Amino acid sequence: MRVTFEAPLWQWSSRPDLWTFVSVPAAISDEILDRAAAYTHGFGSVRVEVTVGGTTWRTSIFPGEDGYSLPIKRAVRDAEGLTLHSPVQVALRVVEL
Repeated sequence: MRVTFEAPLWQWSSRPDLWTFVSVPAAISDEILDRAAAYTHGFGSVRVEVTVGGTTWRTSIFPGEDGYSLPIKRAVRDAEGLTLHSPVQVALRVVEL
């Protein structure tokens, strides 16, 4: 499963020094939940491959009340010039293991 979307970059208020995310839109989160139930891991996370700009990496998305959250690590933010609240173009693929 591969999807693309745009969403703003935000910080987790409990640990803004460590965690920055993009929210996966609700409709896409629902589709991932339906299709990837067999691939979930700890805390209901789903392994994914993500591309933002010219950077591709593997990580996990994490479920929350409003859908999945995708962590965007500092190296990606720096390489792609991302700033808080700015829109981020994301290509995401569920990794089936």
